[in-house]
Amino acid sequence: MTILLIGGGGREHAILRKLRENPAVTCVYALPGNAGMADEAQCVNISATDLDGIVAFAKDHPIDYAVVTPDDPLVLGCVDRLTELGIPCFGPTAKAAAIEGSKAFSKDLMKKYGIPTARYETFTDLDAALAYVRTQPAPIVVKADGLALGKGVLICQSQQEAAAAVTDMMVHGKFGKSGSTVVIEEFLEGPEVSVLAFTDGKTVKPMVSSMDHKRAMDGDQGLNTGGMGTIAPNPYYTDTIAKQCMEQIFLPTIQAMNAEGRPFTGCLYFGLMLTADGPKVIEYNCRFGDPETQVVLPLLESDLLTIMRSTTNGTLADTEVRFADKAACCVVTASQGYPLHYEKGFPLTMTEEARAHTFVAGAKLENGKLVTSGGRVAGTTAVAPTLAEAIRQAYTLADGVQFANAYRRSDIGQRALQAL
Repeated sequence: MTILLIGGGGREHAILRKLRENPAVTCVYALPGNAGMADEAQCVNISATDLDGIVAFAKDHPIDYAVVTPDDPLVLGCVDRLTELGIPCFGPTAKAAAIEGSKAFSKDLMKKYGIPTARYETFTDLDAALAYVRTQPAPIVVKADGLALGKGVLICQSQQEAAAAVTDMMVHGKFGKSGSTVVIEEFLEGPEVSVLAFTDGKTVKPMVSSMDHKRAMDGDQGLNTGGMGTIAPNPYYTDTIAKQCMEQIFLPTIQAMNAEGRPFTGCLYFGLMLTADGPKVIEYNCRFGDPETQVVLPLLESDLLTIMRSTTNGTLADTEVRFADKAACCVVTASQGYPLHYEKGFPLTMTEEARAHTFVAGAKLENGKLVTSGGRVAGTTAVAPTLAEAIRQAYTLADGVQFANAYRRSDIGQRALQAL
């Protein structure tokens, strides 16, 4: 089989590795991929958001199945365009991807169908938004409605800070069109859990839970990032809570999307807060999370391609989705200064053992050598019988990933260990 994989980060590298485990997969085209994936896929320099370019490439090559993973092409309708060519796809249509593409849509969906989430209001008028902020207790959560590279959610510690955030989005265009509409919501407290779930629009089969570490520095200090590391499973996510989430959140969400004429297939990401009042949805993503994918997929024992095709064919109920009874830890090595300003172009080296356990996110070839080309450069993952051992191994392996301005958090998984 020839697979078309859309995207080029660490998430896509993790998916690529898992797809390659199926002996029927003879060729994977990664658009655009990155230089760190080039040994395992044919990388083609076509942007994930260049839908015309993707379609033209697909017309010229015999593609058996397409896997579309980043949010932007999904929201833009990449699956719709490829499906029109007769290529079966993993991922939601543009109508279904609105569950991530518009926070206002997703919040209204939850309100309409009684899915537990934070209290909120949506605004397109600046004065109305500022007036609402003045009535809210701090902390206050301010969200840009559209996609913002995972950085469009601000937790503001005062009304003044929230007002400034609203003004930055609505007046100064901090997130472009994504911030012209804002969602202002109550601040929820409790352990955070990420749950990715396969769905064919009828059946939901959750993957193993995970815990992301968003802040740039140790102790959950510093700015929000795309993720500095993850562990799985999340010890706060018990069997009892999982059952509650399936009954009150997962299945109701799929049923709500069907009722709205937006059937969702592919991977639906549930960002959850385990509050004193029970689990609530913080956000939905219409795709695999990054870097959650880098700890979840190494624990998957069933065949990924078979599962993906079952979401497309509507046969997920009859398809095995099994995970190892082990733990995983992913440690991200980033460029110093990320998520703000950082230098790139430094030679990237990996020991042989590190390379086998590392998913490359930001690297390119220069004069035949691998050099850094992004903020998050690599995620190194270890799987072990216990979480403590997985953390220890991940850090030992990550030491084998070297470049001049490398930095990583030193406390990935420590909060989870305290909960065990």
